[in-house]
Amino acid sequence: MIDILPSILSADFAHLADEIRTVEEAGATMLHVDVMDGHFVPNITIGPPVIECIRKATSLPLDVHLMITEPERYLRSFIDAGADSISVQVESTVHLDRAIQYIKNEDRNAGVVLNPATPLTMVEEVLENVDHVLIMSVNPGFGGQKFIEYSLDKIARLKEMIEEAELDCRIEVDGGIDSGNLREVLEAGAEMIVVGSHIFHAEDPAEALRELFRIARQFEGESSVGSTARFES
Repeated sequence: MIDILPSILSADFAHLADEIRTVEEAGATMLHVDVMDGHFVPNITIGPPVIECIRKATSLPLDVHLMITEPERYLRSFIDAGADSISVQVESTVHLDRAIQYIKNEDRNAGVVLNPATPLTMVEEVLENVDHVLIMSVNPGFGGQKFIEYSLDKIARLKEMIEEAELDCRIEVDGGIDSGNLREVLEAGAEMIVVGSHIFHAEDPAEALRELFRIARQFEGESSVGSTARFES
């Protein structure tokens, strides 16, 4: 199943509970939360106290992306705040396996994140231990950036790696995705799609999200038919 994850980085924080309620009612199955420290990326966003407040405002799973230096120092705080899934940047820690194991031992989903210029080889050794790999299709730090086209090839190559190893690992993609390029991203192999500006900056955020779901469900239907046809042949 394809998940569309509204990224609250692009939401109106003065009315955050209302913004969350809007995407919930439009069918969101998960929320994406970007944590930035002003050091690993050139921006500062939110920390555990805000995530704790978000946790009280919704029952949706919270997919927390840590764009911070030495994330292993803060995992406990984000778990206690209510994160259901935590993703760490491979470039941000020299103890990637330790961080992954800590998250998994706390019964949370663990993910690893690759910046646009970071090669897939950086996750080969841990791929069998994570629940998902997040491919950044923009340079992290700010919302509203343009999708980097070579990300499509990277997604496709990651999909091949996962299928060849027969792993239960999903592909998440974040950055510059909208109704115009969503299908390309899905065709490349993505299953978890993070979308911020296209939803929350739209005139009708609920309809923007529903349109993305329509594209995703149509793609799933066509893929299912194609798989059946190949099996029958």
